[in-house]
Amino acid sequence: MNEFKTILVVDDDESIVELLKDFLENENFQVKTAGDTAQALAEFRQSTIHCMVVDIMMPGLDGFELCRRIRAESNVPILFLSARGDDVDKIRGLTLGGDDYIVKTASIGEIVARVKAVLRRTGSQQEISRAVLDYGRLKINLSTREVLVEGQNISLTPKEFDLLRLFVEYPRVVFSYDQLLHKFWDGVGDKHTIRVHLSRLREKIEADPNQPKYLINVWGVGYRFEGR
Repeated sequence: MNEFKTILVVDDDESIVELLKDFLENENFQVKTAGDTAQALAEFRQSTIHCMVVDIMMPGLDGFELCRRIRAESNVPILFLSARGDDVDKIRGLTLGGDDYIVKTASIGEIVARVKAVLRRTGSQQEISRAVLDYGRLKINLSTREVLVEGQNISLTPKEFDLLRLFVEYPRVVFSYDQLLHKFWDGVGDKHTIRVHLSRLREKIEADPNQPKYLINVWGVGYRFEGR
């Protein structure tokens, strides 16, 4: 599911940014970029970011300060990227809340592998801590595949549950019709196929399917989940 995970690459060296972007996109990640801390904070706050690769030495506020500010509001995985390999910087970065520290002499392939490893590690931790998702009248147990609406266990087909699970695992991420068709129907079908399934799902989980609070249609694009 790399294609639904977004990596924010923060570095003032455009050549490194473009190279990392190419390699990460080749692994089906979505990639956002920023050249300094101010741009990175703005991008982080307006997008859904699943992991950050952050250069330490940048103009203005450095990567350490960016990490400090991100940690004040989020536990998103942060991998430091530095031209320096001394232990002092490494210890400082990890102490501030970084998840990994990579020297720039590492190959691009190794950096991408480290990104994937930290996402697997943090993903499994989040899965355990968020096995039961509570949205008030709607509760979803990811482990047992049970869905409760106002305390009543409702029956979902396997496809309906898998669709719902994708949306709740990536709240507010807009999934296009093409993405949903590719993932759940091997690319066979059209917008009507998706609309029919999501209409049935809405009838089961929404208080008013005609005015949905959870599964929101983004006109002409696809759907997103709002945990309200």
